[in-house]
Amino acid sequence: MVGLFWKRGCLMQSWKPQVVPTRREALILKRLKRHRRLFAFLRYRRHELLDESFQTELVAMYRDSGAGVVPLNPAMMCLVVILQAYVQASDAEAVELSVMDARWQMVLDCLGSEKPPFSQGALQGFRERLIASDMDRRLLERTVALAKETREFGWKSLPKSLRLAVDSRPLQGAGRVEDTVNLLGHAARKIAEGAAFLLSMDYESVCHAAGIPVLVSGSSVKAALDIDWNDAEQKRAGLRTLNGQIESLVSWVNRRVGEGEIPEVAVARQIQAQDLEATHDDVVLREGVAPDRRISIEDEEMRHGRKSKTKRFDGYKEHVASDLDSRLIVACAVTPANIPEGEAAESLVQDLAQQPVTIRELHIDRAYITSELADHAEAGGVEILCKPWRGSAASKQKFSKSDFKINLRDQTITCPGGVTESFELGGTVAFSPEDCGPCPLRAWCTHSATGRGRSIHIAEDEKRQKELRKLQASVRGRERLRQRTGVEHRLAHIANRKGRRARYLGTRKNLFDLRRTAALQNLETIQCKQQGPAKMAA
Repeated sequence: MVGLFWKRGCLMQSWKPQVVPTRREALILKRLKRHRRLFAFLRYRRHELLDESFQTELVAMYRDSGAGVVPLNPAMMCLVVILQAYVQASDAEAVELSVMDARWQMVLDCLGSEKPPFSQGALQGFRERLIASDMDRRLLERTVALAKETREFGWKSLPKSLRLAVDSRPLQGAGRVEDTVNLLGHAARKIAEGAAFLLSMDYESVCHAAGIPVLVSGSSVKAALDIDWNDAEQKRAGLRTLNGQIESLVSWVNRRVGEGEIPEVAVARQIQAQDLEATHDDVVLREGVAPDRRISIEDEEMRHGRKSKTKRFDGYKEHVASDLDSRLIVACAVTPANIPEGEAAESLVQDLAQQPVTIRELHIDRAYITSELADHAEAGGVEILCKPWRGSAASKQKFSKSDFKINLRDQTITCPGGVTESFELGGTVAFSPEDCGPCPLRAWCTHSATGRGRSIHIAEDEKRQKELRKLQASVRGRERLRQRTGVEHRLAHIANRKGRRARYLGTRKNLFDLRRTAALQNLETIQCKQQGPAKMAA
């Protein structure tokens, strides 16, 4: 049976694959009892995952002018996107597998076909449509809805509200990370290539005419400069030469092509502004690292990030929100590596707002404690579970913050010596040197020199921190805090499937990749709740 969707001027067929397996499909399904079992799951459940309502949403992605080629069925292309992530195939490999792999053909309902049901360009176009219409988010939500509809999953026996856990992991960017000299050289090469194309000139002719021979004089810009990069004076001279030739190139391009015609000119200006500092007669490297520093020419959104004080990475952060009871991922976000987790939580809040879910517990780590997600949850009466900041002293032999009595109602703090001071949330309390100097407990309280007293910082969310410290102090509380490891396991599965390096350039495309991988992870979670193909076919 074939359903029809009418788009102004275009009649598009809905996808109605056969539900009961054919004899040949049954033989393939027999071989999928131990390995690659998700092929069997998708074969049995594809009509439920891609129901009529969801197909209607997918059809809405296409323009309704009636012009152009009739598109491939978007429901089938959704399965292609999932299978591609499942086997980690490239676009070209996915096209070949749709012909050479019987498991792919079975899932795509084209078993025995000698021609691929889609092209590499069609797959790329469909992916772009998913991203532009935010339907990758809906695909993830559809897997959660499928879990609710699948009786073997036992959704009715689970609590109606979620115990939501949030965590993140570093993602190495796909773009090449370069130092200042190579960034400038790479940008200049892009400018010269763009000018050569627009002016129908040879690349080398452009470089010589524009006065930038370093782009053609060696295997790299550094080789062309041919200096000792360990010598400070030679390094400064080489940087001056390169910057001068880039200025010559930009000036020539603006005269011959026009200002603003080659976007890489703006990229070169960005690198110069962030990494170089002009003096009255020279140009030198800027001291320190510029805020939001660009580190790659190919991927403009990659940034430096830190997992800890000693562990640095370049690229992005992936964030997931998972329900601890069902083990399903319900929301995802991707941010440049230098964006704090608290800012990423805003995207998670927006995705969760699109779903009919309520939260009763929020399990997070300290990086999210001051986020909009935590504030939103607290305002709604949601219990927040998070390891508190330790509040320990610089030395184990000294009094820690927990040894001071903090009265949040009166906004006063009392030291172990009995001195009371008032405070404001987010401020720092400085006890008077006149009180600390003669105090008999001074040796156990502070290392400060004579004439200075002990200081204590009061957090903006001090009330929340006090409750969390109380929770951590009990055996039952520590047990509840450890339950957040469930979302860490979800992230570990995603990392094992995707690897440590990004597949795409840019935040949005990598968000698409994370969402489809999370959808795939949800499907495997549902499949693991079931007891083999026999029950799936029931």
